[in-house]
Amino acid sequence: MIKRRDEMSITLEPNLKGGNGTTRVLNILEKEEMHGTGRLFGISMIPVGGSIGQHTHDGDFETYYILEGKALVNDNGNIQELGPGDMTHCQDGYFHSIENIGDVELRYVAVIQYSETKKDEI
Repeated sequence: MIKRRDEMSITLEPNLKGGNGTTRVLNILEKEEMHGTGRLFGISMIPVGGSIGQHTHDGDFETYYILEGKALVNDNGNIQELGPGDMTHCQDGYFHSIENIGDVELRYVAVIQYSETKKDEI
C-alpha cells in the first residue's frame, strides 16, 4: 500500500482527555488498516499551550516519538521535558499526559497498540 499525504485523514480532537486546545492527528494508518494490532498510528500536532490530559491505558499501550517542539510529559508520575528525538512509552495499566511547553506546534509520532489481553478480545 502507498498513500500520499493528501490521502490521509486528519482528525480534530478538541480538549482531548480533558486537555487544552485542539489536537490534530494525521492518520498514517486508519484503525482498520492496523489489522487488529492497534488503534492509532499517526502524527499528533498540539498547538502552543495545548495539551492532552492525563489518562490511563487499559488494554493497550502508547508510544510517542517527538519530531518537533518541546513537551512536558507525565509518564506515570515521572515528569520530564522532551524534545526532538526523544520518546516516551506508556505501558498498559499506566497513565500519562503531554503538554506543549514550547513556542512552536508540538509534533510527534503516536502509536497505540493493543496488549495481549485486548488482542484476545478482538
